[in-house]
Amino acid sequence: MLGRVIAGRYRLEARIGEGGMGVVYRARHVLIDRVVAVKLIRPDLRGETHLRAWMLREARAANRVDHAHIIDIHDIGETEEGELYLVMEYLVGTSLSSELSRGSMALSRGVDILEQMCAALARAHDLGVVHRDLKSDNILLTSRGGRKDFVKILDFGLAHLAMDPRLAPKGAVFGTPEYMAPEQARGEEATAQSDLYALGVLFFEMLTGQLPFRSDDRETLLEMQRTQVAPRPRSIKPDVLPAAESIVVKLLEKDRRKRFQDAHHLHEELKALQRSLPSTPWEIAASGENAAPPPPPPPQSAGVIEWASRAALFSRMVSRAYPGTNAPADVQSAVSQAWDLAARATRLEGEVASHTRKLEALERRGRALRAEIGRKVEELAHEESRALRELSAEQAEVARLREAVAQAEKTALAAKQSADAAAGAPPQLRVVFERAGAAAALVEARREQLRDHENKAGAKDAQARDLRRQIEELRAQLARYAEALEEDLASGREKVAARTREGLTYEKAFSDVSTLLLNHLKARPEARDLLQELVAAMHGQSSGSPKSESRTP
Repeated sequence: MLGRVIAGRYRLEARIGEGGMGVVYRARHVLIDRVVAVKLIRPDLRGETHLRAWMLREARAANRVDHAHIIDIHDIGETEEGELYLVMEYLVGTSLSSELSRGSMALSRGVDILEQMCAALARAHDLGVVHRDLKSDNILLTSRGGRKDFVKILDFGLAHLAMDPRLAPKGAVFGTPEYMAPEQARGEEATAQSDLYALGVLFFEMLTGQLPFRSDDRETLLEMQRTQVAPRPRSIKPDVLPAAESIVVKLLEKDRRKRFQDAHHLHEELKALQRSLPSTPWEIAASGENAAPPPPPPPQSAGVIEWASRAALFSRMVSRAYPGTNAPADVQSAVSQAWDLAARATRLEGEVASHTRKLEALERRGRALRAEIGRKVEELAHEESRALRELSAEQAEVARLREAVAQAEKTALAAKQSADAAAGAPPQLRVVFERAGAAAALVEARREQLRDHENKAGAKDAQARDLRRQIEELRAQLARYAEALEEDLASGREKVAARTREGLTYEKAFSDVSTLLLNHLKARPEARDLLQELVAAMHGQSSGSPKSESRTP
């Protein structure tokens, strides 16, 4: 596969990994110097037609979220041979699993990593996307802007768009058992709380250096996730901060209703914990500690601008070797073809560059709009999260006050009955009637409190409903825009791909013509100095210019 050009645009340079569905390659756009990661369906799974739907969903899910801590998807499609491909941003760094293999982390570092993951998931959940397979292998730690441990969440291959039809059979169990929520282990639908459970497993692992549940048997692990209470981190590592342990315990609740209500609530708790911790020097990377070297520069081949120069050299060599018009017909034809190919390729390069610029501008506008809508949704969802928590507190207070009113009414009724049946000296009657009056007053006070909290609960409920309405409107707007944008992008990409494929045929034809002329002229002493000039130029292109060499690790 190395060296192959995918979709007429991306030349595969190196294999860099393999996931559950595909093999990932480092690749480079053949026209613009953009390095990307290309995922292809694994060769042994290409016959599984349903994987197209999985892969399409991966791109749609990640693109719709469009968050700094989620990997960017540039392109998706199908090759002429029917192979599915996904083009993503090329990232360098280390996986969280590699870091955790060294043992537990400093609390401040672990909280920082978890906080970034939580921010990304809050945006994803707001837009109806559940990852479903969060694990340490799917978290990359890279460097950005001089900051180390910049989180990128990878592989939305099992992500679920809430409104999509189910692509998996009912009751199917997907995910990684070590990080799987109890409801997933039972084959139930994954929810936002399922992702929060996986965050709990990851936080547990960061704090203690080990997983909460371990077994070599998949079914045993699933049963542990379904039924067994997770150990407390402090039972493994006594110096774990109680505030951190309480977050882990809440995240790992078997009943999803007892976990954090949403990622916004968790994010608030993590930020509060973060503010309580002392700052540490690891937050800024002085030397790019967890960043891998950049990809090597591409092997340089003759760009279109050099084709005309080479055609001119060939013409001069032929003129020297065959003064006048004595050159063989095939040699004359080859020189003419070289000039023609150089001219056509130059025009084509201009067209492709224009199409590419328009496509990139469209992608930038689309990304900016998606990000803007995403931020608006996130702000509204954060408000909704607080409103729902306040509503829950008001509803709990309403339930308590209703019991208090009921108890006060019983007490007042008993006091009234005692007053009605009272007899005796005036002092005694006065005490009885005062009790009855006090009991009645307490009933009225409790009822007033109840009405007040019912009104507050109603207001919070109305606020939450209004926020949810605004969120759903924005999500619908985003879905409509994403669909229209994808159509425009697909059209633009096909134009670029078609013209690029045409350019590759020119490249091969020019290479063939060059080979024919070189083989013919290498034995002609008259052209030796020009031949050496041409070879030197070609050698300079193939070995890389000094500027290119300076970029090589």
